[in-house]
Amino acid sequence: MSIASGTVVSPESRIHGCLLGGALGDSLGYAVEFDPIEEIRRRFGAAGLRDFAALDGGTHFSDDTQMTLYTVDGIVEALEWANSGVGADANACVWLAYLRWLDTQGVSVPESAPRPQPRWIDGQEVLRHRRAPGNACLSGLATGEMGTAARPVNPESKGCGTVMRSAPFGLVPHIPADSVYKLSADAASLTHGHPSARQSAGAFSLLIHFLVQGSSLAQAAEAALARVLADDEAAPELRERLEAAIGLAGEAASGTILSPEDLVRELGEGWVAEEALAVGLYAVLATVQQGAATAPVDHFKAAIALAINHSGDSDSTGSIAGNILGAYYGTDCLPADWLEALEAPEVIRGMASQLVAVTSA
Repeated sequence: MSIASGTVVSPESRIHGCLLGGALGDSLGYAVEFDPIEEIRRRFGAAGLRDFAALDGGTHFSDDTQMTLYTVDGIVEALEWANSGVGADANACVWLAYLRWLDTQGVSVPESAPRPQPRWIDGQEVLRHRRAPGNACLSGLATGEMGTAARPVNPESKGCGTVMRSAPFGLVPHIPADSVYKLSADAASLTHGHPSARQSAGAFSLLIHFLVQGSSLAQAAEAALARVLADDEAAPELRERLEAAIGLAGEAASGTILSPEDLVRELGEGWVAEEALAVGLYAVLATVQQGAATAPVDHFKAAIALAINHSGDSDSTGSIAGNILGAYYGTDCLPADWLEALEAPEVIRGMASQLVAVTSA
């Protein structure tokens, strides 16, 4: 599916759409993150959780949105320096942002670690709540060492904590695709050392980058896969999951959409990086096949429902699907009633506006 002919999606709309869309998918998925599909069906019916209206007590976004916003903050700081004529290490800026996020989680770092100066984001109380943060994200940052691909922290970790926070790298305009991939993979190395963790983050950011550049959903997915296939050092499990996601989504053209049980059997539960990316991508591509005339809002709702209703890491897979669709359609795909239910939308919009400001300067 492509955006209607003649429709122009502004960079501002894509940035806001990506960050808000990810938060919506994260928030709906967070309500069922640790529930098996049987429990989800028991609570919400055979079709599972499909709308915020089913959550009488409301819901919150998780560490996925928290870390995504702190990724934005690190990028914004690096671009602020660049716009003022001063070079800055982008990955160091992101690392310092993550250290400030770690402080919001009540985790201390060694005295040898730097003490970053506070920024606007640090004063937002909603980001100081502990929302099931990933163990590798916490432990990797708590070393006080700036992890790199050559000197990894958590060398065997490939949890989805790298992918779910990496969409913002793809939102920065005017940089080459290879640079997007490297920035994202390097940032993943700050907490996770396994090749699939880094490469999955890089592939996801590339997918967002190609969408922002005007590619269709299918084109962006194939371009991200091609980057992985061209890498002799790519983790085989990442290749397999991406190929499976794209191939299975193609079968949805005939109306064959995977059940929640088949979804996790074919693509995984989403707790590790390549599985989370595959599930989120499949949810987007499979639901687009339901009809070329599908309205963006309807596509968003269908994709998020597919991404979160399974026995796995529902908030991360929902977040990834929401990031993708928001980057593609812009804010036009975001359901108005869902936005009304979203926690602290002003904080998310505030960070989106900061990214818009520094990328249009």
